[in-house]
Amino acid sequence: MSTQKKGTSLVDLVAGGTAGLFEALCCHPLDTVKVRMQLYKKSGQKPPGFIKTGINIAQKEGFLSLYKGLGAVVIGIVPKMALRFSSYEFYRSLLYAPDGSITTGNTFIAGVGAGITEAVLVVNPMEVVKIRLQAQHHSMADPLDVPKYRNAPHAAYVIAKEEGFKTFYRGVSLTAARQATNQGVNFTVYSKIKEFLQGYHQTDVLPSWETSLIGLLSGALGPLSNAPLDTIKTRLQKTTYASNESGMVRIVKIGRQLIKEEGTAALYKGITPRIMRVAPGQAVTFTVYEFIKDKLTGDSPVAAVTKKLA
Repeated sequence: MSTQKKGTSLVDLVAGGTAGLFEALCCHPLDTVKVRMQLYKKSGQKPPGFIKTGINIAQKEGFLSLYKGLGAVVIGIVPKMALRFSSYEFYRSLLYAPDGSITTGNTFIAGVGAGITEAVLVVNPMEVVKIRLQAQHHSMADPLDVPKYRNAPHAAYVIAKEEGFKTFYRGVSLTAARQATNQGVNFTVYSKIKEFLQGYHQTDVLPSWETSLIGLLSGALGPLSNAPLDTIKTRLQKTTYASNESGMVRIVKIGRQLIKEEGTAALYKGITPRIMRVAPGQAVTFTVYEFIKDKLTGDSPVAAVTKKLA
């Protein structure tokens, strides 16, 4: 169990947004590789691995192509982080015991609530734009190769104009399920390992390298729990045509078609770069968050983060 701790929302906003920005800058190429692997259609040849996929993108489209869709991520990262931490704290506040403690189960529920909240309000619209940009096979090194979507704002404008605003919520149920499991697992695993290490060291303040390792591990477990959801979501959000079918019907249809044509293993396409994206991303997030929080408050950064996520 852990005890109640009030946070400072403005500091959390600035530190979390900055941490998210650095995470995106460091790890976005792996996300682009993951999306391309998930969109790869079976052609009789062995699908390229994540290293070959990344090399092919850099060679054929230019190195900067690995950062396609980064604008959509950066635009959404500050409200995403703000919502994640503030909503997590809000849901936790509803689940505290009278003595100010909270159980592991309620920590998981708070994380699930935070994941659903950020998915609906920020993540899904952002990812629709990001995936459209990442799916474009054009060379950023060739000025004559003009893409349909020039950047994130332009992509959002074109999508809304041609397909309607509701397109930004295509696959939202899958995104919500993915974010819910991600944050539920992330916050729960983080807090339990932190509690164990605090007891082992007999201190509330953990070394920063231990905090980073905890983030690395907790960040890796989320993708393993929901890889099929993420793959189907990517296929669904990539489509540009309108459909009168319900979201659930299309989700089931895409899943069945994927398994029929490419096998069950296709549901786990891109899992390696996704883990490589999310796990170190969590480590980067916690490290930068701690540094910025320390500069803004003068408090012990590790103590601030670990107490917040307990």
